[in-house]
Amino acid sequence: MSVAILTDVTRCIGCLECVAACKKQNHLGLDVPRTWQNNDGLSAQNWTSILQKPGPDGAPTYIRKQCRHCLEPACASACPVGALHKTPEGPVMYDNDKCLGCRYCMMACPYGIPRYDWDQQVPYVRKCIMCYDNVKAGDQPACTKACPKEATIFGTREELLAEAHRRIKANPGLYIDHVWGEHEVGGTSVLYISDISLDFLCYQPNLKTSLPSTTSTAMKSVPFAFVGMGGVMLGLNWIIKRRQKLQGEHTEEEGHQ
Repeated sequence: MSVAILTDVTRCIGCLECVAACKKQNHLGLDVPRTWQNNDGLSAQNWTSILQKPGPDGAPTYIRKQCRHCLEPACASACPVGALHKTPEGPVMYDNDKCLGCRYCMMACPYGIPRYDWDQQVPYVRKCIMCYDNVKAGDQPACTKACPKEATIFGTREELLAEAHRRIKANPGLYIDHVWGEHEVGGTSVLYISDISLDFLCYQPNLKTSLPSTTSTAMKSVPFAFVGMGGVMLGLNWIIKRRQKLQGEHTEEEGHQ
């Protein structure tokens, strides 16, 4: 049974304890704002953030944003070298030893999560990994452990889906009757319940099928494209060197005459 996170937006007080715990757990430094970054608080040094939106009564509503750890992640499907993969436990992991830096994952993610680490000489993609070492050891992510209001909790996806629907049924006047992440883009391992719409978190909120199912045909051709392009480049290199050699021989003959 895969693990998951359930965030109850109505309980979040915007204290940023989850953000601080994430940075400490993953040894993340100070963020360097970039003019081209999405204005959502996420970066190579911030793997979770708190967004603020007006609530039903006009008071601030706080929404935690992080990697959604999709059941069938588009980022992994788009990666031509397998640098991203879905683990049996639930988190979507990243292997920087395999990464080409192509940033296909950033373009593929329907939630706009992966970020590029521009401060490194060899930049890599960065994102939440749901504290995978903690999860494998039978513990929970640092963010859920740090939340003082249990606005974000950890458990199996089945348990948390049941808890989400239980809360909605018990207090229909408080919640919108919807669990974000249950079905969107094939489902996610980070779920939300809320008193405001969270459709803005996803570029394609009405898409119920997984994105990999729509991109698999194209991605299967990527290895062949790499091989084909490699062959073209080798051919061009041979032609250029051949021409240079012939030109050199021609010049040498003229010199002897």
